[in-house]
Amino acid sequence: MAKHKQLNRILAHLVLLLGAAAMILPFVWMVLTSFKSVTESTSMNPFIFFPKTWRVENYLEVWRQNDFLILYWNTFAMMALRVLCAVMFSAMAAYAFARLRFPGRDFCFSLVLFQMMVPTQIFIIPQYLMVDALGMRNTIFALLFPGLVSAFGTFLLRQFFMGLPKELEEAAKIDGCNIGQTFARIMLPLVRSGLVALGIFTALFSFKDLMWPMIVNTSSDAATLSSALAKIQSAFAVDYPELMAASVLAIWPMLLIYILFQRQFIEGIATSGGKL
Repeated sequence: MAKHKQLNRILAHLVLLLGAAAMILPFVWMVLTSFKSVTESTSMNPFIFFPKTWRVENYLEVWRQNDFLILYWNTFAMMALRVLCAVMFSAMAAYAFARLRFPGRDFCFSLVLFQMMVPTQIFIIPQYLMVDALGMRNTIFALLFPGLVSAFGTFLLRQFFMGLPKELEEAAKIDGCNIGQTFARIMLPLVRSGLVALGIFTALFSFKDLMWPMIVNTSSDAATLSSALAKIQSAFAVDYPELMAASVLAIWPMLLIYILFQRQFIEGIATSGGKL
């Protein structure tokens, strides 16, 4: 029996190691390709895995052709503002839907659910027309605009608020708290794990957002990392080493953030049951 358990444990670890290798291999390939020449990167020989000469010129060239400092600023400003707005407005809306009684509450929440059920692409044209009417194209506000409110965040945090006992609100009311004080001082701190999970999801979705930044911000001074990477590819040819070098320069801040906040990432995903 002991040998059988040990064999199962070895097989389980072997499967996990293979899964981890499959996940890491594309990142390793990206880094190695960023140091290769174009000829090496397009070679069909599977045994040429490492570059013959480690070429840092690819990094210097993409850094010269693109203003990465502006791209970092635009991307992380968009992420920070979207996280702030999503957490703040979603928490207030979720608390109202979960704990307050008012006419039309269920109908309003059904509109939130409806927004989650339809593809986000159908909102692009009206959102673009609104931003254009405001004269805010090619600005940070234009990048933020679709993230001002979050139907997913409202739904997620509503579940957290519904799980809190009603006695907390009754005790706060006896102590003289109004609705705003009960929300801010009593209920909001108790859903901190949900706020962290929502912040993680919003940050990652914002970092990966490609279509909206390419449509609303056509100026190179207002581009994000994702849209700049898409524009590096030519219509007729792709310089894979330079593209991979730009990809490495684009993702290293997110890798650093993940390493620093790894425990919060795992807790947030485990708490919400979400999938990245």
